[in-house]
Amino acid sequence: MKAVIDRDRCIGCGECEEYCPETFRVDESGLAIVIADELDAELYGAIRDCADICPVEAITIVG
Repeated sequence: MKAVIDRDRCIGCGECEEYCPETFRVDESGLAIVIADELDAELYGAIRDCADICPVEAITIVG
């Protein structure tokens, strides 16, 4: 399972980093990135919540 950020949609609000810093970070360009290659199954709920709360629906979970 992987998280993917559509950086063309991301507005850098930081909600994902605030909610799940083990998986997401806002980089120096001000946009979110995924910092984990493979997602921890224990964090799936938090990661799914991040996808749900993203105001521009820039986060998807694949695999």
